[in-house]
Amino acid sequence: LVPQGPSMDTSKKVDLKIIIIGALGVGKTSLLHQYVHKTFYEDYRTTLGASILTKVVAVDNTPLKLQIWDTGGQERFRSMVSTFYKGSDGCMLAFDVTDRESFEALDNWRDDFLEKVIPREQDFPMVVLGNKIDICDRQVPKETASAWCKEKDIPYFEVSAKNNINVAEAFETLAKQALTTYKGIFESYLTDSIKLTPNDKPKKSCC
Repeated sequence: LVPQGPSMDTSKKVDLKIIIIGALGVGKTSLLHQYVHKTFYEDYRTTLGASILTKVVAVDNTPLKLQIWDTGGQERFRSMVSTFYKGSDGCMLAFDVTDRESFEALDNWRDDFLEKVIPREQDFPMVVLGNKIDICDRQVPKETASAWCKEKDIPYFEVSAKNNINVAEAFETLAKQALTTYKGIFESYLTDSIKLTPNDKPKKSCC
């Protein structure tokens, strides 16, 4: 986001773009609908490209308008999905705890995202969601997912879109991270804009 004003007004709404990425069928759409509408979205149609939902929340007394992009997870949509990364303020990586392959794909999704985001920041606001903890047939141990996230310094949440477990907490953590980064960019923008470099040296005269 490019700051527009001379100072940050905490009463003014901040727009943040959040994107959810991950393999096909991990429940990205269900997570988004649970967070925004408080309903379990059980329509299994594949998301083609991206769809957008918005939610207004308050973080640290700052009203935020979250524009949340739900993306398709099919491999053939990967290049199209990556065009939606630009301008993101936060990224949510999702996998299915009952699907080992969806967890193993996280590295590729994360690397692809960081390569496309400009400027590239290794500490880009990001969280990982292990969805479908309500299902007994678990293939990815919590310890395995936690270790992967700890190594990369990314917060990890075990969630259930169906039973609304930890969904809001995950989104709010990412929103808080994104706001902190936004404020940092804003302040550095202000600092740079007031740095004056006058040439105080007297001009040489020929007479």
